[in-house]
Amino acid sequence: MRNLLYRLYENRLERGLASADLPKHVAVMLDGNRRWAERRPGAKAAQGHAAGALKIFEFLEWCDEIGIKNTTLYMLSTDNLAKRSNDELQDLLRIIGEVATEMAKRKRWQVRLVGDREILPADLRASIESAEAKTANYKKPIVNLAVAYSGRTEIADAVKSILKQHSGKGESIDQLVETLTPELIAEHLYTGGQADPDLIIRTSGEQRLSGFLLWQSSNSELYFEEALWPDFRKVDFLRAIRAFANRNRRFGA
Repeated sequence: MRNLLYRLYENRLERGLASADLPKHVAVMLDGNRRWAERRPGAKAAQGHAAGALKIFEFLEWCDEIGIKNTTLYMLSTDNLAKRSNDELQDLLRIIGEVATEMAKRKRWQVRLVGDREILPADLRASIESAEAKTANYKKPIVNLAVAYSGRTEIADAVKSILKQHSGKGESIDQLVETLTPELIAEHLYTGGQADPDLIIRTSGEQRLSGFLLWQSSNSELYFEEALWPDFRKVDFLRAIRAFANRNRRFGA
């Protein structure tokens, strides 16, 4: 009976969104995998991460169904890479690699790595870059995998890239100052060439960005969901989309 009621509610929500102004780019902070495992006696963190990985593919199906063409999934921060216990981290790295490989295998999305490639373990970097290469020419929705990601590092890397480009041209600092604009910095971010996210969702009840897309989120709508990521349902997703559609986006005006 509960499942039937949820399906009816889903259908009602979807009908309500038929003519709504939907987000083109949705970013999600996949938070709560470890807590999900902790609430199950005898479960290990790896089981929570595995459940979260399965949820990713459900989520991407929901995005495809309503026509969202760009998603960014926050999977591993640089802090996680440095501070997680070794056993849990190794399981998480393996699972992320498997997700990237499976995405490429399904041939439904264009996979892109958003993060510091240089600090990624070699095996994981190879898995994600292989998925990138196999899907690079797909005219499909873009899925950014934010792995070994830090918003501050991303901005610093963008500035370094601009300086290297400037140095190669043999121009003066004064010339660089004249050409340095927010648009130029945006071009050199990990997400260069993509639209900023319209909507950022964070699961698990936490209400902060934790360094996620610091530059790109300046005009994003934020939505905080109580459910842990593995428990995130299509109903929860559609409610987030409905909340976005009902907001009056003033873009700082």
